[in-house]
Amino acid sequence: MRLLVLGGTAFLGRALVEAALERGDEVSLFTRGRTNPSLFENVERLRGDRDGDLGALQGRTWDAAVDTSGYVPRVVRASAELLRDAVDHYTFVSSISVYADLSSGPSEDGAVATLDDEGSEDAAQHYGALKALCERVVRDAYGARALVVRPGLIVGPHDPTGRFTYWPHRFARGGEVLAPGDPERHVQWVADGFLVEHGRAGGSTPRGRARRPSARGWSCRCGSRTGAPPESWPRT
Repeated sequence: MRLLVLGGTAFLGRALVEAALERGDEVSLFTRGRTNPSLFENVERLRGDRDGDLGALQGRTWDAAVDTSGYVPRVVRASAELLRDAVDHYTFVSSISVYADLSSGPSEDGAVATLDDEGSEDAAQHYGALKALCERVVRDAYGARALVVRPGLIVGPHDPTGRFTYWPHRFARGGEVLAPGDPERHVQWVADGFLVEHGRAGGSTPRGRARRPSARGWSCRCGSRTGAPPESWPRT
């Protein structure tokens, strides 16, 4: 398969490219060349910028495209419309944050977050609502040829955020660990490799394995796996 990845050298995109190359796919990366520019040396690199410089994508065709780096509807619309007749299928990686209400867990039929001003591009302030608008742009452009994936917390070896990896590193340092929230609440995440395979199979809201540990149970396991002394684990 000839695959175009918009992004592909940081976190989730990196896992996607690794899996594609292992399957024997022919991969092209469209990036600005700023993040890990020497990664995947034998993969075609198309240099540009999603916000105003899409020239490297013109006149080319692929079997499928995967968008792992779309956050603003205006920017997503530019690439989606340019590639509409150039790819057979378009996958957009959205987020579980699009749901307006997560108090009882996400439902794919649930309402999504909205913006009073749909022209806003403040992704830090309106991340979920902007992702929802990006989804609409992709579906309008591709119809049944689009797949929108709404993952929860993604974890993996190249996660730049520290949202998950902070905890094993903190437990490994030892000492008493302060953790937020109800220790009996369920926690859940999805590994980047699992997401790549699940999304490829057509899933929409992958959240990881069905078994969800409690925050206390996960913390104890995290402490034991990192060799942390028992006194650093949550008390019962």
